[in-house]
Amino acid sequence: MALFNTKVDPKANKLTLAIDIGGTKMAVGLVDADGNASHVDRTPSPANQRGDAMWDALNRLLDKVLDDAGNPEITGVGVGCAGPMIWPEGVVSPTNIVGWREFPLRRKLKERFPGIPVRLHNDAICMAIAENWKGAAAGHQNALGMVVSTGVGGGLIVGGRLVDGGFGNAGHIGHIVIDPEGPACRCGGRGCLEAISRGPATVAWAVEEGWKPHNSSDPLDAKTLAADAHEGDEIAIAAYRRAGWAVGVGLASCAALLDLDVAVIGGGLVQAGDILMAPMKQAFDEHAGMTFVKRMKIVPAELDQLAGVIGAAALFAEDDRYWSAGD
Repeated sequence: MALFNTKVDPKANKLTLAIDIGGTKMAVGLVDADGNASHVDRTPSPANQRGDAMWDALNRLLDKVLDDAGNPEITGVGVGCAGPMIWPEGVVSPTNIVGWREFPLRRKLKERFPGIPVRLHNDAICMAIAENWKGAAAGHQNALGMVVSTGVGGGLIVGGRLVDGGFGNAGHIGHIVIDPEGPACRCGGRGCLEAISRGPATVAWAVEEGWKPHNSSDPLDAKTLAADAHEGDEIAIAAYRRAGWAVGVGLASCAALLDLDVAVIGGGLVQAGDILMAPMKQAFDEHAGMTFVKRMKIVPAELDQLAGVIGAAALFAEDDRYWSAGD
């Protein structure tokens, strides 16, 4: 099924205005009841600016998408936003958006769209439910969706339904402890999976080990590091092996705790391919002892850049499989 369709008929389907908010970019689109997205547009996030910069940028993007679509009737507003947050109130304090601290995002959107239900969840959770609804985890009752990018996050489907947790943060695999003596994490802990495997941490470790881009004009980022690893740079390869090892160990722990069918891995670092995925699967195999743990499959995400908006719309899908808090 084509998940991106510029010819979605607003009269034929209920339309959700779907919003994906992260520290790097924001995306907005319209998603119909079958999971088809249209009029998706993106803008860089002014995440390092204080004041109303993020909210103003979001409003401009919302205006553009709705205008481009001819201002169709929408039946819901679904939002995936970087966390942490107070859920279901939708008060957000993303670690990578400095201007939003205890920002009442759900209330602000309800004020902008009066009479229309607004549902908001963690962006990694929205990736997980998107992949369970229409992607690599479709048909599985017990799944982990995981994002390995600027941060490391995740969401859990258990018994066919999203697991929220007390504050909407269940499945946040990025802050399980992999190495108690490991690096300090932005969360205040030490040795978290995110502190080891997120993109900037992987690059920082490589730089500390002496890595320099083969092309001196290339930026010091995960994409450059991956390119050098593919060219055989030993430090770059070791950096991705370290990141993949940590993810694999974390996945083995999650599989043992939750008896999962599948783990779907997405995010920018996964685009590096086997230099990350191979050590990840090797570490999982080494640490997955019991048969029910070993049975969990590890697969790459399928929805790519559409996962955020489709996941935000999925908060309204399938008899509230993915939303339990009411409107």
